[in-house]
Amino acid sequence: MPLVKIDSTVTLSEEVRKSRLVSLSRATAETLGKPEQYVMVTFGHAAALMSGKGGEAAFVDVRSIGGLNSEVNRKLSQKICQLLQEVLGISPERVYLNFTDVKGVNWGWNGDTFG
Repeated sequence: MPLVKIDSTVTLSEEVRKSRLVSLSRATAETLGKPEQYVMVTFGHAAALMSGKGGEAAFVDVRSIGGLNSEVNRKLSQKICQLLQEVLGISPERVYLNFTDVKGVNWGWNGDTFG
C-alpha cells in the first residue's frame, strides 16, 4: 500500500535503477513500519525545471494508507533525499516531496480495496 513514485531528470541504467528501487523499498517499509510486500517504488524520467533552472531535479510522491505523520515524513524525506544525492547526484534542495495519506477505500489492490 505505500507507494514511492520518483520522477527525475536523471536517466539511470537498468542495473542501477533496480538496486536503488530495492534500497528505497526497504527504507520506506522500515520507516513506515509496513510490510515490504505491500510497498511499490517506481522511477520514471521527466523533463523538469526547478527554480527557473534546468539540471538534476526530482519530484517524489509518497502515498500510504496510514503511517504518515510529521515525524515519519521528515525521516522519509531525509532518507529519500540522501539516496537521491548518493546515487543520482541530485542535491536535496532540488527535490520536492509530496506526502499523501490515502483512505483504504480509495486504494485498490488484487481486485478489491483496502477499505
